[in-house]
Amino acid sequence: MRAIAVDLIGLHIETTTGAPLLLLREHDMPHRVLPIFIGEAEAASIAVALSGEMPPRPLTHDLMAALVTSLEVHVDSVEVTDVVDGAFTAALTFSSPSGGHRLDTRPSDGIALAIRLGTPLFVSESVLDEAGSVIDVSGDDETTDDISIDQEVADFRSFLDTLDPDDFGDGRDPGDAGQD
Repeated sequence: MRAIAVDLIGLHIETTTGAPLLLLREHDMPHRVLPIFIGEAEAASIAVALSGEMPPRPLTHDLMAALVTSLEVHVDSVEVTDVVDGAFTAALTFSSPSGGHRLDTRPSDGIALAIRLGTPLFVSESVLDEAGSVIDVSGDDETTDDISIDQEVADFRSFLDTLDPDDFGDGRDPGDAGQD
């Protein structure tokens, strides 16, 4: 199945449950959006990376990024590959002096690492077909849609500037707890 390029357009707190939610949006029309619930620790890690600020001590994903860089490994892509029993799965594709490799990962961990390394994000077409949706944006043309998305991204970046990683919990990894 074909992999479709996406951008991380948002990290939100779902209003009814208080659970962190990632929003991925495909680059091209019809610009489907894929919401993925994630854990608090992963949300805090992603928020810190998006803010561009370095915490006083490296977070787990900062350590992973440092290891990747120091071991001469290049993370080529992160792809949300499937939905199994309501949980998203992902794969991290990387190359090293020993060749190309692919590892299974939780989407939130792969995305947290990708943000730090500038790695492109993808979602399989079948996942977007199953779980993605087109969000109705006022306006009839793509230019209006792009302006609206740009405004959403700008608003989100402003929101990130006000975040404190402590807002997402104590930073300890409580385990997988069935999220992702």
